[in-house]
Amino acid sequence: MIAYLSGPIENAHNDGADWRNEITKWLETKLNHKVFNPVIETKSIIKSNNNDFRLMKKTNPDEYKKIIRKIIKVDLEAVVNNSDYLIVKWDKSVFRGGGTHGEITMAYWLKKPVFLVNSLPIDDISSWIFSCSDYLFDNFDDLKVKLEELYSK
Repeated sequence: MIAYLSGPIENAHNDGADWRNEITKWLETKLNHKVFNPVIETKSIIKSNNNDFRLMKKTNPDEYKKIIRKIIKVDLEAVVNNSDYLIVKWDKSVFRGGGTHGEITMAYWLKKPVFLVNSLPIDDISSWIFSCSDYLFDNFDDLKVKLEELYSK
């Protein structure tokens, strides 16, 4: 099984790498599942632009858009072709992005389970995202219990 680790990157603390690293270790150890980590994939695409990458949105918008479109393509191909389910971190930084919303929608459309770990009041989750999600959790510990229940051998 392969989990796609969805959630904010662009506006998240440390690009959302910390929680992804933690859940990756747990998934590999406890369930023997693999992951698609878009933070790692994004870094491999933007590495040639160093620290100036985000500045390109203003300084070189055409080139920036080309790079972002590569990232979108890789991420959506992973959701569609290279994952069995999504684990999503939903917090306030998601409101300044769009990728997480699109990934959840694609997974729902493809009938892939969406496990949403939410740290916001329920009223702050759009009806669209709420309804595309199969499971809703307040924390990663509760998520882990459900994943073990569903996927332990």
